[in-house]
Amino acid sequence: MSAADKLALLKEMLDSAESNLRSARQVLAELGGEDLSLTAKKSYSRKASGLAVDPEGQIVEGIFDGQKMIGPDGKSYPVPANYASKSKLVPGDVLKLTISDDGSFIYKQIGPVERKRVIGPLVHEDGQYKVLAGGKAYNVLLASITYYRASIGDKITLIVPEEQDSEWGAIDNVLPQFGDEEDSL
Repeated sequence: MSAADKLALLKEMLDSAESNLRSARQVLAELGGEDLSLTAKKSYSRKASGLAVDPEGQIVEGIFDGQKMIGPDGKSYPVPANYASKSKLVPGDVLKLTISDDGSFIYKQIGPVERKRVIGPLVHEDGQYKVLAGGKAYNVLLASITYYRASIGDKITLIVPEEQDSEWGAIDNVLPQFGDEEDSL
C-alpha cells in the first residue's frame, strides 16, 4: 500500500470515528433528556454575544441557527427561507442584518463556518423534511425542497458544519436517480 493510499485510509478512518462520536453524543444527550436544540441555541447565543450591534439598532450581526439569526442580545431575527436556501446557509454562519428605514430586513453572510458534504436520502417524518446521512437525520428547509424539486427518496448532497454538531443542513444538490431502463442501455 502506497503512502498516499495509507493517508487516504487514515483520513477515512478519522472521518468515520468523528461521525461515530457525534452520533454517540447525540444518543447520549437524548437518553439523558438533553434537548439538542436548546444546547445549540445556547452555543449560538454565546457565539453571537461578541458580535456587533449598531447603537441605533440599524445593523445587527448574529449567528444562523438553521432557520433564523440569533443576535448578540439573544433575540431571534427571521431569515427568509428562500435566502437561506439559495445562499446555502448552515448553522454557525455569521450574518449581518441591516434594517432599512422602511423596516425591511437585508441579510448578508459575512462569516461562513467550515463546511463538509454528506450524502443521504430525503425523508419526511414528524412533519419535517430530513436527510439521513452519517448516522444522523438533518432537518432541511421546505424552501430548499421546492427550489430543487426534490422528492422523498431522492439522494441529496447536504452541506453541514464541519466542526459542530447540527440539527440542520443546506441542500447542495439532488443527485440524479437512474431507473432500471437506463441501467440496461
